Amino acid sequence: MEHYVLEWISHYGYPAIFCLLMLGIVGLPVPDETLLTFTGYLVFSHHLKAAPACITVLLGTMCGITLSYTLGRTFGLALIHRFGKYIHLTEERLAKAHAFFERAGHWSLVFGYFVPGVRHLTAYAAGVSYLEPHIFALFAYLGAFLWASTFLTLGYFLGDRWQVVSAQIHHHLIIASVVAGAIIVLYLVWRKLRGKRS
Repeated sequence: MEHYVLEWISHYGYPAIFCLLMLGIVGLPVPDETLLTFTGYLVFSHHLKAAPACITVLLGTMCGITLSYTLGRTFGLALIHRFGKYIHLTEERLAKAHAFFERAGHWSLVFGYFVPGVRHLTAYAAGVSYLEPHIFALFAYLGAFLWASTFLTLGYFLGDRWQVVSAQIHHHLIIASVVAGAIIVLYLVWRKLRGKRS
């Protein structure tokens, strides 16, 4: 998949970057970090211009995250009402999810981009929990800017070494995601056991 993504960008330039990023954010198996780093390298090697590349990347990311949020807000609640009882997802739990996003969950929209798999879910979760559009836009678009600029800059300054370093970064991000996931699961189990004792 990675080979085809790089080939499409090399052939079709900005439209390919926009479409692939948008679809990748929605949830299709697109190697987003590799795409961004490669785009930064293409700017470095003068195959793409810096300003159009940055704008294309940002628009693709913003459109993808907004589409995910819209899908969650439009269809997510209906699916939960229909199938929620089978997975023990009640109205009360949905209200708690909304309260979490109101209190602190919106920061996951900023930093979730840097965790493979998480960025594909946070916008759906925000939409399903009916997070207000202006709050979603503020944090999701801030995260889009930070994430996109980080990997674009990385690709630009790494130059010809971008591919080796990009693979290492992706590997470490996956390990960090697994560790973070394990910590969250252990915390939830501990919290549940503590609640039973009290």
